[in-house]
Amino acid sequence: MNNKANSLNSIFYYFVTFFAGISILTSCKPFNIIATSEAANTGPTQDTLPPLPEIYRSQYLNPLDEPHTYVEDTCQYLRNKWHPFNAKPGTVVMIIKLDEINFYDLSRIMEQLHDQGFEAIDTQKFLAFMERNVYIPSRSVLIIQDNSHPAGDFKKYGVYWEKWGWPVVNGWVSDPKTSEYLWRENITLENEGWVDHQAQGVIPGAVLSDDSSKVVISREIKGALSAFAEHYAKNPIAFIWPGGGFGQRPVEAARQLGFQLGFTTNSRGPVMYNWVPLASEFDPARPDYIPEGSIKDPLMTLPRYTPDQILDAIDLVRITGNEATAYAEANKAAEFNYYNQVCKPTRGPIPDL
Repeated sequence: MNNKANSLNSIFYYFVTFFAGISILTSCKPFNIIATSEAANTGPTQDTLPPLPEIYRSQYLNPLDEPHTYVEDTCQYLRNKWHPFNAKPGTVVMIIKLDEINFYDLSRIMEQLHDQGFEAIDTQKFLAFMERNVYIPSRSVLIIQDNSHPAGDFKKYGVYWEKWGWPVVNGWVSDPKTSEYLWRENITLENEGWVDHQAQGVIPGAVLSDDSSKVVISREIKGALSAFAEHYAKNPIAFIWPGGGFGQRPVEAARQLGFQLGFTTNSRGPVMYNWVPLASEFDPARPDYIPEGSIKDPLMTLPRYTPDQILDAIDLVRITGNEATAYAEANKAAEFNYYNQVCKPTRGPIPDL
């Protein structure tokens, strides 16, 4: 009897196991279909992303100077670019370096800039534009006067503050030997709102590079922060590389200490939102220009025009902005198509006026 019962139990267990297995197998099939269907509804895959146009390239740049982007989030870039309250596509900034310039040459430069529709901005507005495409005039200029100066040297700029409301950025060298009188003069200018002091190191004549010691890099960058906190009661956001020298290590140190912009003496061209011309290789025709592309931080290696280049470049900068605007408009439909398919489900639509 026991053998018969055990046999029946074995047969029963076999059939239960068999039909349970069939049930599990058949139930898995529709689960996989549903999972695949849900994955298909999450949006385009990397292989099916709608195409985006190439970056705008200006014919007026040196062949070795290529525009570099820095906004990694494509959706955020497109949203910032086409937001109706932001700067319009093609807004261009001319960054100019002025030092030891006489009144006559300065007057020619400023009048020509004004006549061609440029407006001067300060460092905070420039940073907001470069990071988020916050509105600035479509033709803007950032005027940087290098090195520390007494208040009398800024009188020639005060004329344009009174006429047009144009500020000037000063690359201040926080020399420990600076007299209290010179500090007080410049603190007054800072408080008046038309001279925007930004850091340009500590020791006059110092030049930073990847060969500089940690002590020297810290002295020039961290020392400037301490001096600004003590005298100007502010944290500078821009580092104007003293003597035009920079490198990977100085750039990384400046970033770690909170600097968000850096200005070289390389004259590559104008800049736009997510568009900075840089070079990745040495140019024998311009031996003083340090290649900055490999550093991969365009906002910390921004180009500047020198006084002898400004007048010839103004018209080309204006044309570059016009061409970039036309290029953006010609590719607007493609960029909106990408945004609507890839970004809109999670970011929402780009606002419309």
